[in-house]
Amino acid sequence: MDETLALPTEEAVTLALRTQQIIAEESGVANTIDPLGGAYFIEALTNRMEKAAMEYIDKIEEMGGVIRAIELGYQQKEIARAAYHYQQQIDKGEKTMIGVNKYTFEEQAPIETLKVPAKVENEQVNNLKNIKDIRDNAKVKSHLKDLENAARGRDNLMPFILKSVKEYATLGEICDVLRRVFGTYQDPALF
Repeated sequence: MDETLALPTEEAVTLALRTQQIIAEESGVANTIDPLGGAYFIEALTNRMEKAAMEYIDKIEEMGGVIRAIELGYQQKEIARAAYHYQQQIDKGEKTMIGVNKYTFEEQAPIETLKVPAKVENEQVNNLKNIKDIRDNAKVKSHLKDLENAARGRDNLMPFILKSVKEYATLGEICDVLRRVFGTYQDPALF
């Protein structure tokens, strides 16, 4: 309801939760293993989806695998193409989006958004400074160096990341190490 604008408000979170609870508790859908009883409609859609997914998988394999497809920007282009096609369908009224192209109001009611007070940001910054002051920075530096060495090799990075985290290395510090080794990903579709 409001998550595209900011963090969801308490009202939006409650509405989503109550909707799920009504479906789970009042519809009876959770009281049976297969509420649609193998309905042809669902089975046919599942078969179509499976066939289409296998066609994508085969096409990606023909390109040389997932990594090669990423390098070519294939997945990104497919996502953009599908999003554009979907938006065209909404704009033409071929697909319904409630509140956008059907059941709309002349006047838009203002949507209250959650605003995080500056005080909260300041508290978080101060907490981070305090952690950096009380942690063993020599151990943090050592673990981050071990992570960097592992990243330059072929080791599983997770144990090195976990050791760094246990010594209170920050996500930013860990990401900086990985950026030094691997660089920053540039989407080939943007070039």
